[in-house]
Amino acid sequence: MKGLVLGVDPGSLNTGFGVIRAEADRLTHLAHGRIAVSSRLPLELRLCQIYDGLRELIREHQPQTLALEDIFLANNVKSAFALGQVRGVVLLAAAQASLPVHLYAPLVVKKAVVGYGGASKAQVKLMVEQLLGLKVNNNHAADALAVGVCHLFHSRTLSFYS
Repeated sequence: MKGLVLGVDPGSLNTGFGVIRAEADRLTHLAHGRIAVSSRLPLELRLCQIYDGLRELIREHQPQTLALEDIFLANNVKSAFALGQVRGVVLLAAAQASLPVHLYAPLVVKKAVVGYGGASKAQVKLMVEQLLGLKVNNNHAADALAVGVCHLFHSRTLSFYS
């Protein structure tokens, strides 16, 4: 297992991020948090702030890849459209930095991190904290770290068979 990944949990008000390095069989946490934007701003300005925040993270940490949770079904159509637009901004930032993007279904992320695809958000957060040896106070950041960990675990598994 080797690499530096930027995990992203897209949201129109809070976009979580987590930067993790893998060397041999060791995961190292480099950064995590969220890009928070005001709900008072029009969507286009929120998208600009999210984009700018992601570009700065990419510039600062120089990840080798970006891991993103794949699309899931949303109950609210308006929220689903806004989330799709945020995902587009994430994909644009990655493409402009020539970063490969890896998508993982929520069930795959939970299974990789907890060992059970039906795990709760609290279980995922707890395992992320244990794996990385830190306390995460933000669920968006915990989800972003989880997708990053998932990618690194999958990269390790795939390299054994190639």
